[in-house]
Amino acid sequence: MLGIINLSTFIIGTVMIIILPGPNSFYILSIASKYGIKAGYKAAFGVISGDFFLILATIFGAASLLHNFPILFLILKSGGAIYLSYLGIKLIKHAITTWKNRNRPVARETISFDVTNRKETPYKTALTISLLNPKAILFFLSFFIQFVDPKHDSPLLSFLVLSLILEAISITYLTLLIFSGVKLSSYFAKNLRLTSISILIVGCLFIGFGIKLAMSNL
Repeated sequence: MLGIINLSTFIIGTVMIIILPGPNSFYILSIASKYGIKAGYKAAFGVISGDFFLILATIFGAASLLHNFPILFLILKSGGAIYLSYLGIKLIKHAITTWKNRNRPVARETISFDVTNRKETPYKTALTISLLNPKAILFFLSFFIQFVDPKHDSPLLSFLVLSLILEAISITYLTLLIFSGVKLSSYFAKNLRLTSISILIVGCLFIGFGIKLAMSNL
């Protein structure tokens, strides 16, 4: 159908891939925990937009460009690694501040895993996290190509349908994260020790994501 092979397998594989923990999911959870549902969805659409741009880039040959010009891959992955590590360091600093204030009454607005500064918005930060990941382009190509019939008259249509399915699954999962973050916010506000430890863990994870990206190869 529409040049797609094994659609059920694609859906199952996509679900399994999307629910794997990553910087995007942690960022959405953090934004929702501080600013609520509306801001959470702004960050979610940043992720969706980033994925869609990467899919389009994949379709129009970005993967071949990265293979033919390794320096571009190096620049992109270095930028992504530095940005993720930067966010991780900010979170660790925030965790230390929260720990120091653990015995003081703190307003809900100051409890968060947020790493967005005043000049950024949840949408822009989430979009940046998504786009600064050249491995995603290579992933989309290697994953999507397995489910596209090369004999079909319009492979671009097949890619488009698969992309829409992926985005639908992604927004469903991100919605669960948003509402989970909102529910967790009140609990974290009552337990600053746990909050600081959790923020520290997330910060270390962001740095870990950055190191993993920096060490990745084509």
